[in-house]
Amino acid sequence: MEARSGRTVRDLRRENRTAVLRRLYFDGPLSRFALGPATGLSSGSVSNVVAELLAEGLVEEAGSVDSAGGRPRTLLRISAGSGCMIGVDVGETRIRVELFDLALTELARVERPLAAAGTRPHDPYEVSVVVGHIREGIAEVLATAGVPADRLLGVGIGVPGIVEHTAQHGTVVHGQTIGWDAVPLERLLRDTGALPAEVPYRIDNGAKTLGQAEMWFGAGRGADSAVFVLFGSGVGACVVTDDTGPGRAVEWGHLTVQVRGRRCRCGARGCLEAYAGAEALLERWREAGGNPPAGADQEAALAALLAAAYPASGGGPEPDGRTADRRGADGRATGDGAADGPVAVAPEAAATALLEETAEYLGAGLADLINLFQPDRILVGGWAGLQLGARFLDRVKEHATANALRYPASRASIGLGALGPDAVTIGAAIQPLADFFARGGRRPAALPEAPAPDWQSAVRGRTGG
Repeated sequence: MEARSGRTVRDLRRENRTAVLRRLYFDGPLSRFALGPATGLSSGSVSNVVAELLAEGLVEEAGSVDSAGGRPRTLLRISAGSGCMIGVDVGETRIRVELFDLALTELARVERPLAAAGTRPHDPYEVSVVVGHIREGIAEVLATAGVPADRLLGVGIGVPGIVEHTAQHGTVVHGQTIGWDAVPLERLLRDTGALPAEVPYRIDNGAKTLGQAEMWFGAGRGADSAVFVLFGSGVGACVVTDDTGPGRAVEWGHLTVQVRGRRCRCGARGCLEAYAGAEALLERWREAGGNPPAGADQEAALAALLAAAYPASGGGPEPDGRTADRRGADGRATGDGAADGPVAVAPEAAATALLEETAEYLGAGLADLINLFQPDRILVGGWAGLQLGARFLDRVKEHATANALRYPASRASIGLGALGPDAVTIGAAIQPLADFFARGGRRPAALPEAPAPDWQSAVRGRTGG
């Protein structure tokens, strides 16, 4: 049966289920009475949908609330144990695999390093090694949590680079900075046989999955538009202009900020990433005479750079520029300025100058985002962004405001993401969850292969194909 709008009764039922599931997920627990105005559905439609979802175990009762003069109203919520999702972060130094239930409670996690300490993380990845890490990580988290693979709603994967969705090979990754040229990652993962054929893989850019997570659950909630910056070994961004829809990944790190400037790992010159990405930042520190710890990975080396620029309390400048005295247990400064006087640990000049210049580059880059997209919020995430932002985000804001047009700059707030270093995996995991809701809470069914159109046979006959 077909409705007048062209949608079938089945389509309408699926849309009703989707509306109820989404409202319960984001705003629940809710009563049947509250679901009506929240979804725009009639009380009869709400009752029918809720009855189906309760029978299928997707929804469960969660206590009751008093009503105005009537019987208490039963509250409903999504059943956290009715399904699971896996999120994978293919970073530029490691792969993180996490298993979540529907409430986003972490059930298990595993991490695999991608580069040995001291090696350059942008050396071309061996694709088979990355695929192997993902396959083994999926198997390990499922085994650790005792979850059968057929309970998965899907596996979401955040990757560096540009993602293309093709009919022939599924999702293909163009990761120029990591040496991936049109890698058919979805097909390679499917060929491992690690998961049943009906369990989908959802692969997208890591900045986009971070943005989705922060928009749904983090610092982006309530914003009409936002830009999310993923700052790690490299730099990327995601632009969200609809608070309910997916964002759009943009290669912000490869905007030119210096004509004929430093060589970027993408091969071009003068990219923002060549100055502000963590890898480039550490390389510039070495060139300026800095001394990162021997054999340290990028996260430890970046921490050492920050420690050199901002020595810990007990000596050296505080974030406001003052010099801290060494104090005794009674809170008084030890000594009187002579041999036992204040002990200052001088900041390293090369490190402080480098970070100030980096704040200027990042501020100019954020100003570009403000002028181009005029967002309500700009939120910085990624392991390097969280490390650096805690120290010099205020300076970045100053440079962004100075370089952006006044009106959009006055409307855009700049801050840190709220979900920490797990934002990419959380965002990856909610991709199959979003698909599940869009199907009305039904798992994907294998569709029969459609017959080829007649013209294909005719053309093949002419070409001998």
